[in-house]
Amino acid sequence: MGMERYGHGGDWLTANEVYGKPADGWLDFSANMNPWGPPEIVGTLMKERWREIARYPDPAVRGLRRKLAEAYGIPEESILAGNGAAELIDLAVRVQRPEEIVLARPSFSEYEDAVRKAGSRVREAFLREDEGFELRDPEPFASRAVFLGHPNNPTGRLIPQPFLERLWESGSNLLLDEAFIDFSPDEHSISWIRRAAESDRVLVIRSMTKFYAMPGIRLGFLAAHPDRIRRMAAQQTPWSVNFLAQMIGEAVLDESEYAERTRAWLQEERPWLVGGLRSLGLTVYPGDANYLLFSLRGHAGWDAARLQRAMAEKGILVRDASRFAGLDSSYIRVAIRLRQDNERLLKALKECLT
Repeated sequence: MGMERYGHGGDWLTANEVYGKPADGWLDFSANMNPWGPPEIVGTLMKERWREIARYPDPAVRGLRRKLAEAYGIPEESILAGNGAAELIDLAVRVQRPEEIVLARPSFSEYEDAVRKAGSRVREAFLREDEGFELRDPEPFASRAVFLGHPNNPTGRLIPQPFLERLWESGSNLLLDEAFIDFSPDEHSISWIRRAAESDRVLVIRSMTKFYAMPGIRLGFLAAHPDRIRRMAAQQTPWSVNFLAQMIGEAVLDESEYAERTRAWLQEERPWLVGGLRSLGLTVYPGDANYLLFSLRGHAGWDAARLQRAMAEKGILVRDASRFAGLDSSYIRVAIRLRQDNERLLKALKECLT
């Protein structure tokens, strides 16, 4: 089964079971987190306010919703907080429950899991490798229920705005997963959060744990028309967002210096790592996120599963992207990390492939 037993990267416990634990721990390129680690304020708050877990959290998550409303210029009534984007993906599909929903191939496997659990049918629309996996033809998606990553995972491509506008004009019902959009310097102009807050045909899901490097906390939110928010809130598990998640979520929204540093780092590091991977003869696909998709095609004898094993022997975890429907056994996804780690990745890849 390899490392993706639970359909995710970042599963170091499974990696320990499959490959044995490396002496100095794993260098993890399989999960797409901000490599700067959580903002310092997170540690400070946990030390200072841990006793408050003796109280129930706010069931309506009012403080965090208020701050998110201010940050994105939308009404509080248009925001629902959740136990990570995963809960909200499941909730959004379960409450909407369309007969059929269109998914791009490849895309994040949790969309399909949620659709199947809700008893809806999946219609596939395959993205083309020779077009860099960019969404170009709206026809297969038009006037339907559609679930898309913006940017898409594992390709890292943002959806072109004209494509989204054409879907909107066709009458499509859009679910957009913007879990990685905050890594973009144009986040506020390209996000569809404000459209979602006003329209009953757009719903936007956001993660707060990728950008702020705190997936262990589980925190996300969605933006939608207040009527849809009420319907989803009525179906949500009570106390879904714990006290620590609410407190930390409010605090990190003020970390503007951290946010600026993160975006500046990525603008420099992404092209550097793309160049390094291409210099090894790898086909790297264009992307806008904090991770990269590449193909091993042309490297005789190598496929994703074999490379994943070989890299694990060097203490490095990479994602076998052949597990995404629509990709073959040549595809690997890697997170973009800090320079020292990226240099170690390139050195290990070079040793394997040459």
